[in-house]
Amino acid sequence: MKYIDLIIFDLDGTLVDSRQDIANAINFTLKKIGLKEKSVSETSSYIGRGMRDLIRRSLGNGQEGLIENALSIFEKYYREHSSDNSILYPHVKEILEHFKRKRKVVVTNRNYEFARLTLKNLYIYDYFEDIIGGDNTACMKPSSCPLDILMERFDIDKEKAIIVGDMDLDIIAGKQAGIYTCGVTYGIGRKEDILGAKPDFIINDIIDLKNIIN
Repeated sequence: MKYIDLIIFDLDGTLVDSRQDIANAINFTLKKIGLKEKSVSETSSYIGRGMRDLIRRSLGNGQEGLIENALSIFEKYYREHSSDNSILYPHVKEILEHFKRKRKVVVTNRNYEFARLTLKNLYIYDYFEDIIGGDNTACMKPSSCPLDILMERFDIDKEKAIIVGDMDLDIIAGKQAGIYTCGVTYGIGRKEDILGAKPDFIINDIIDLKNIIN
């Protein structure tokens, strides 16, 4: 077990299963601009690298001119429907309560506004000391930039911090920042990608953090 002062959580695919709400918002957007809707599995494969990338990939090749309008439609719809179907993964509330005396933050590539909204709607916002969103596209995972900012802001030794995420980009960011990394296999990311990134720890259920973090 490792003595950890700061636990950094990814959001989508780690704390929250948001796939259906994101798919609904994407399909509402596509329908509005006259494009074919997509399956949940397809839109889920686009999640992870921020809102603009999600929209770009959903629109498909040759549709760059539609991105700004699509973003506007998506944001307006998602603001009202971000938590219609989204749920916490099993044992998330339990593990947050278990570590209630630890410093905890969320670092996500989704925009801050929507990260905050989902955390509030699912009643776990108050567990976190800070949220860093992906509004600054130059400072998003897999870059270590958002983690570097946190480490400096919180004045935490690198060997006393860990990032928990479901995608290889979480692990890459953590390794580049010089902190411990933990991959979860139950989320949106592909298990083979997580394994390929070689995190320090792999868990199949978030409750297993009890066996890693002291």
